[in-house]
Amino acid sequence: MPISVLLVDDEQLVRAGLAAILSAQPDIDVVGEAADGAAVLPLVRELRPDVVAMDVRMPLLDGIEATRAVLRTIPDPPKILVITTFENDEYVYEALRAGADGFLLKRARPAEIVHAVRLVAEGDSLLFPAAVRELAAGRANAGARETMARAALTDREAEVLRLMTRGMSNAEIARTLLLGTETVKTHVSAVLSKLGARDRTQAVIAAYESGFVTPG
Repeated sequence: MPISVLLVDDEQLVRAGLAAILSAQPDIDVVGEAADGAAVLPLVRELRPDVVAMDVRMPLLDGIEATRAVLRTIPDPPKILVITTFENDEYVYEALRAGADGFLLKRARPAEIVHAVRLVAEGDSLLFPAAVRELAAGRANAGARETMARAALTDREAEVLRLMTRGMSNAEIARTLLLGTETVKTHVSAVLSKLGARDRTQAVIAAYESGFVTPG
């Protein structure tokens, strides 16, 4: 089945460009478009996309609040890929904290856009780990430290999380640790469960905010 994508951006030219790039791929199907975050929830209910590519800054309802609404309301919600002009945008970090799975730069090349959609659909690795590291700088907090302490990760799970913060896929982690891919998947699932994280992005943010790893 093709990856179904909903495009949300208040700039019609951006939507048209993304639609042209993604629709040209045999494994991706653009199923709908919207010009504001306020339209996201009803469209997700109607279209059930696999991925929502959503602008972070929109006039009525921004991508942060739209992300929260989708994740709070929709059972088995779609992956959310935030579209942004600047990778160090404070809005991007807040969208990731709200539950977005990754972000896409508007200036990205067509091949990078296609790769980003496929990557978040698979949920196997983290987009732009260096940018997330930079955004997380100086954000350690007591609540995150308590969550990490309660998680009581095993030594192997801790190793896996450290490699996740570097943006490694399951296959790359498996090669690094000389483990089977299915074993790595089991460890990743355990890490997410113990941290109460929806996905890898959430786990990586928790790792930085708890001080488990430090930017740089």
